[in-house]
Amino acid sequence: MRVSDAQTPGGLLEDLRLELRELVDADPKERETTLLIHPLVLIDFYDFNEFLADCERTLAELELEGVIQIASFHPQYQFAGTAPQDIGNFTNRSPYPMLHLLREQSVSRATLGLADPQEIYRANIRTLQALGPEGWARLWRD
Repeated sequence: MRVSDAQTPGGLLEDLRLELRELVDADPKERETTLLIHPLVLIDFYDFNEFLADCERTLAELELEGVIQIASFHPQYQFAGTAPQDIGNFTNRSPYPMLHLLREQSVSRATLGLADPQEIYRANIRTLQALGPEGWARLWRD
């Protein structure tokens, strides 16, 4: 895990490159995943969302497509076609903007027995919908 002190998207891309290289170079038995938390840059969700294309280009430049995937989390995360406070958005909300770097091989192993791996995030959204905003708020209080 790395907490970036980058204050510009360019600086964050440099930190992303470093974290990607460290993850790829690490023994998968020791380190399968990592977080790149960046509390000082891309605070606006729309800027963050646009930055994700730069992340994908970086994976391509480093020839890591199909090797590493990037999951995104943000305090204002919003899925396309939803209202900002839609409870389903909270599956990808986090205290700070962050990128979760995962080895594709690990994700494949984890979802091997599932008929539809997309069901994982749909089930998470259904759980939050069942909780509702009040139930979610209770979790944070308790």
